[in-house]
Amino acid sequence: MRLIYLLISLLMAIPAWAGSDLTIYSGAGLMKPMETLRINFEKEHDIQIKVHYGGSGEIFGMLGTGQCCDVFIPGAEKYTNDAKKNGWVKPGTDQKVVKHIPVIVVPKGNPGNIKSLSDLARKDVKIALGDPRACAIGKLSKKLLQKNNLYEGVKKRIVVSGPTVNQLLIYVAMNRVQGAIIWEDVVAWAEGKGKVEVIRIPENENIIKTVPCSVTTCSKNPELARQFTQYIASDQAIEIWEKWGFKRCAK
Repeated sequence: MRLIYLLISLLMAIPAWAGSDLTIYSGAGLMKPMETLRINFEKEHDIQIKVHYGGSGEIFGMLGTGQCCDVFIPGAEKYTNDAKKNGWVKPGTDQKVVKHIPVIVVPKGNPGNIKSLSDLARKDVKIALGDPRACAIGKLSKKLLQKNNLYEGVKKRIVVSGPTVNQLLIYVAMNRVQGAIIWEDVVAWAEGKGKVEVIRIPENENIIKTVPCSVTTCSKNPELARQFTQYIASDQAIEIWEKWGFKRCAK
């Protein structure tokens, strides 16, 4: 009986993706293009890929606690740079994929009459921001508002903090808040179609990030992982990214 219990415990401890050829940790905001890219690569190489989507802070933390993956794709380069310093990704395998551009998103009709970053600090508005500890857009939003000397004022207007950019879009689309800072590409998602509007942030006020990808040092299949990173940064793949609102990085 003890042997049976032991076997059950061992089986429950095995991750759902243990039988896959590649395991990817990806920022949740990259889900739409990544699913198409995953399927295309699986068909071309006759393999199985498992992807865990989460906030960049979450997937970074997973690497830090020894939960291995083959390819690491957070929402901003800072996480890859920190992972590199910690010895979690292979030097020379990281590359830029596409741009990540922050915008202000408001419910259809803009009920809060938000026209700029400074409007997010008005006493009559309620906003959502990403959790700086959980997701790239949260960390970026704080830095962006600090750059424009607005963070302390805006912080008082936050009524909900989102663990992922996906959740922020839903808060706005459901009219739970009058504004949020999210990635421009997420606006193209079905969850926001016809329900939200975009307020662009002037370039001199904005902080534009880059989506990176890299092969981890714990990868069980580093050559296949390297091929996957090359594929998602290829011209063929960039066309898919662009369909979902991402901008190509300058070569």
